[in-house]
Amino acid sequence: MSGAIDFAGRVAIVTGSGNGLGRSHAIELARRGAKVVVNDLGGSTRGIGASAAAADGVVEEIRADGGEAVANHDSVATREGGEAIVRAAIDHFGRLDILINNAGIIRTGRFEDLSEEDIRSVLDVHVMGAFNVTQPAYRIMRVAGYGRILFTGSGSGMFGHAWGANYGAAKAALYGLMRVVAMEGERFGILANMLLPVAATRFGDEMGQGYMEVPSFAEDIARTDMGFFMDRASPAFATALAAHLVSDACTATQATFTSGGGRYAELRVALCDGWLSPDGKGAPTAEDIAAHWDTIREAVGGQSPRNVYDEFVSMPQLQGR
Repeated sequence: MSGAIDFAGRVAIVTGSGNGLGRSHAIELARRGAKVVVNDLGGSTRGIGASAAAADGVVEEIRADGGEAVANHDSVATREGGEAIVRAAIDHFGRLDILINNAGIIRTGRFEDLSEEDIRSVLDVHVMGAFNVTQPAYRIMRVAGYGRILFTGSGSGMFGHAWGANYGAAKAALYGLMRVVAMEGERFGILANMLLPVAATRFGDEMGQGYMEVPSFAEDIARTDMGFFMDRASPAFATALAAHLVSDACTATQATFTSGGGRYAELRVALCDGWLSPDGKGAPTAEDIAAHWDTIREAVGGQSPRNVYDEFVSMPQLQGR
């Protein structure tokens, strides 16, 4: 049996930790000994408004339980905000070991109906927000020779979610960012991974049901055992994996992991063996490609979900594994 995971002496930043997943992560890290910067602008799930109450409330919870935490209310969407969030860790606790990029907003709608504001606001928080906080954090971790960075992705980005082109694009972008941060950071003791969590949070209320107009998407939702899934949908299920991924017990880096409905799995972008065109300088024709299409797309095992819900269709069959 593995030993207990302990964050004593570690300092962590959790962005967007005033509610939902971020709150769960912050409280768990503090319960295990970390000193935590609880960052949250305090706006709505659409990114409107601001309030100190959300972050302050989580800090009060942590302190009431005997932990150490400080609130930060800066926005991740600006470079100045990102710098201020990281500076809060140094000013209050003197170091920074762990960063969980969790802040996010959501604005749903048909692809053709998304406004420029709908698109830019989501990209600013998820993608630019991750850059804005991770860059100053990375610089500190590089000097210290230690760091754990966790990016919060989504099955919406890797598999697709109807009425979520802006959100899916933002989350998919974080995959590429994570891969490079992990690649460059490993020699400095910095490990980076991505978590694809599915949990019952405020985002679910914001999404509505308009996407049910998409036939294939509605079909896979109907095939999903939602009772089985919802019994395992609290943020605590995802937090268990998040805590492991930012601990010394985890040696994985440049990897992506899913947590949804109580199932934990590594997601890998796989390359089929494919077809190698004949030797020679001449390029194959489109007809040659068509003739070898089945070989080009030959499966390499595992699942290839066609959307975020298709990931869960067979989940009940995994019990007991």
